[in-house]
Amino acid sequence: MIVLYSANNRTYAWGIPKEGEVAFAVVLLGKDELQDKALQLRRTLAPVPETFGNIPAFNLDLAYDLYAALLEPVNAGWKDADDLIVVTSGPLSQIPFSVFPTQRVNLEKGEELLFESYRDIPWLIKKCSLTRLPSVSSLITLRNLPKGDETRKAFLGFGDPYFNTEQMEQAQADEKERKRETSSDLISQRWVRALVATGMDTLDDEKLISSNISMLSRLPDTAEEIEAIAEVFGADPKTDVFLRAEATERQVKTMDMSDRKVIDFATHGLIPGDLDGLDQPALALCSPDVAKDSEDGLLTMGEILKLKMNADWVVLSACNSGAAGGKGTEAVSGLGRAFFYAGSRALLVTMWPVETVSAKQLTTGLFRFQKEDATLSKAKALQKSILNIMERGVLKEEKSGKLVASYAHPFFWAPFIVVGDGS
Repeated sequence: MIVLYSANNRTYAWGIPKEGEVAFAVVLLGKDELQDKALQLRRTLAPVPETFGNIPAFNLDLAYDLYAALLEPVNAGWKDADDLIVVTSGPLSQIPFSVFPTQRVNLEKGEELLFESYRDIPWLIKKCSLTRLPSVSSLITLRNLPKGDETRKAFLGFGDPYFNTEQMEQAQADEKERKRETSSDLISQRWVRALVATGMDTLDDEKLISSNISMLSRLPDTAEEIEAIAEVFGADPKTDVFLRAEATERQVKTMDMSDRKVIDFATHGLIPGDLDGLDQPALALCSPDVAKDSEDGLLTMGEILKLKMNADWVVLSACNSGAAGGKGTEAVSGLGRAFFYAGSRALLVTMWPVETVSAKQLTTGLFRFQKEDATLSKAKALQKSILNIMERGVLKEEKSGKLVASYAHPFFWAPFIVVGDGS
């Protein structure tokens, strides 16, 4: 376990091995300096590019500097580990530690395929699986939870809700417009999931947008991800998958969720102030004018606390924990606490808007690996899927079959983190 606590002018670090002495260090980096470094690093991790060629080079030097400052001083406490449990908060909660290089390296020039040189970087994820925990004490709680009933159904998914009737009518009028553009070099707005309210532009924008649920952008690609994961589990599309006009708050509240192993919400994760009157984190589902019921379409933290689950996983595949200068961590931490209380043993969340094709490959690969080997921990299954897409994942043009880019850039594989796995 690695524990990092940031104060105003320094950070305290512990490396706690499974057996042996605890390593401890005081790092002269305070909250403000770490916040600046975290935002710098995220700008090369979470851009909103128009083409793959516009994705900026990842800041390897800064990533290694953070690794050397925070993890190296307590290396004696974790150097022999194959699995790392990370407990941190504040600015460091915006960064997936998987992107830390364990050595200072330079990218090779002259690559034939865009981003392929990133395959050779000694990322920390190549050495260890990584799990986030909200606190040290939560490890004890998670490990004391009883195992779920093996007779539970495998999957339940909600995705691509309509946030206004215009979105529903447009989808019904022209189904073909939801398909991907023929030029695979282009990243259209719907390819990269916009995970915050319409109008929130930059990572360090401190101004939150006040609006209503009808102003949220639709996420049509999330339906593909839900359907792909459902196929891995052999789930029934009629009883286990609720998309578009069926992804309603009432559907969530009235279902028996206690008999599902994996529950996936592929929609916007919102923080207090994103919408008028929203005073707690929430998941956005179909708006009232689409659902035609008395619910407001916002599954809030308080309402999640009342759900009854017995899930091995809850997947929040459209929560952006880095939005608005890190304020989006409230969404993940608040929703995470609520889902743990409701009965989930672990969360899979995304830390920035994801590219659709690679995200679908990574998530379906994760569940496929775990289905093939039930002994794999959740973090190990994620690690295997990340390494697989890093090494083998490539984007091809649909018509010509031409290879466009490797998925080895951390923009594609690093947004997904496991929170709460106590195994």
